[in-house]
Amino acid sequence: MSLFKQGRYSGYLRPISYLIDLSILNGFAILYFFKTIDPVVFIAFASISWIILSIYSSFYEVYRFTREIKILSLTFRQMILFALIIFAFSGFYQELNIYPVTVLKYILLVFVLISFFKFAVYYLLQKYRVSFGGNYRRTVIFGVNKKTMALEHFFNKNPEYGYVHSKTFNFKEKKLVNLQECFRFIKENDVDEIYCSISELTNLQISEIVSFADNNLKILKFLPDNKEIYSKKLKYEYYDYIPILSLRNIALEDSFNMVIKRSFDIFFASMVIVFILSWLTPIIAIFIKLESKGPVFFKQSRNGFNFREFDCYKFRSMMPNKDAHLYQATRGDQRITKIGGFIRKTSIDELPQFYNVLFGDMSVVGPRPHMVSHTNIYAKRIDKFMVRHFVKPGITGLAQISGFRGEIETDKDIIGRVKYDIFYVENWSLFLDLKIITRTFLSAVKGDDKAY
Repeated sequence: MSLFKQGRYSGYLRPISYLIDLSILNGFAILYFFKTIDPVVFIAFASISWIILSIYSSFYEVYRFTREIKILSLTFRQMILFALIIFAFSGFYQELNIYPVTVLKYILLVFVLISFFKFAVYYLLQKYRVSFGGNYRRTVIFGVNKKTMALEHFFNKNPEYGYVHSKTFNFKEKKLVNLQECFRFIKENDVDEIYCSISELTNLQISEIVSFADNNLKILKFLPDNKEIYSKKLKYEYYDYIPILSLRNIALEDSFNMVIKRSFDIFFASMVIVFILSWLTPIIAIFIKLESKGPVFFKQSRNGFNFREFDCYKFRSMMPNKDAHLYQATRGDQRITKIGGFIRKTSIDELPQFYNVLFGDMSVVGPRPHMVSHTNIYAKRIDKFMVRHFVKPGITGLAQISGFRGEIETDKDIIGRVKYDIFYVENWSLFLDLKIITRTFLSAVKGDDKAY
């Protein structure tokens, strides 16, 4: 019953979404693409398969706070899985003569329409919340600190998410805190969701709040303390009946995600090598050789996946020197040649690393690998630096497009880089990779101030 409170219709959205999507995929199949098939058999097969796949892929797990990139990722995964199911169906019923091209056209059209309706509902709900104040949820926060203030600011500044913040209770003044008065306020103001700062509450208070929320059908959520294990992205599992929390859930440990990312890496790297490096390499090689003696390519040992060392390749942009493996390039570095300055500014010097991607040492997107000497220093000095090595290093990465590329001048630079790299490790998706690649390309075209 709590899903259908006044002003909120979220409980109806999922059944309606199922109905629209099933109508699209069955309607186009029967009426346009596969006219020779038995409609009863196909509708039963496709509908059951769709529902099972959507449960497995969490296709309908879209909430008011879900980001667009997550919706795209869910849609892409559902499309791939459903396409495999339809190909299996056409293969089983070979007498129907359903051609692969027809299946691909069907899948693309269906998912264009489903994506359109999915995003239409998403944005119309946001517009509805902003313009009419509907589909809202009233909130309160228990505890005052930086995190709770940031959450209150989020509620107040983002009406499109449909949160109406009622009050933040300060628990630092212990004598002034009366949980029963807080509970009374929540009941009188028809509050829907309670957000608690773990660090501001005692175990007894948390227990009372949990009991109140359970008994009054209130949604209860917790903000972790910065210093506690709960600040991590935890994975919840059961060993028999024993609950176990894993410290970090790495998306690329999932076999499906590994296959998707590796397939994309091979395809993308092959395209760059065949259509760009095949003709660009001789041109760059001539300019490098005309300006200075030495090899065209610069090879350097770097640390990659599981801290394993590999040879990272670049176009040589400096005069040959004994310090190349010890010191990063700095602004105005005298070692950089004229052609080197150009290829570094445009990031052309990084292109040979697509061979590293093809060989499996690197990925197109991932944490940037450091020189071995620097890795050894940062591993001892910078907290959580080694988390970056849970995945393959990349030619570009989230940290690089977020202002943390190039020379590391202070600890703040490497700390910021590690923060974004860890976020990438824990929140990878193919669409995040595509976003990073697009922004990297745009940055290379217009030039990056830190590319020197």
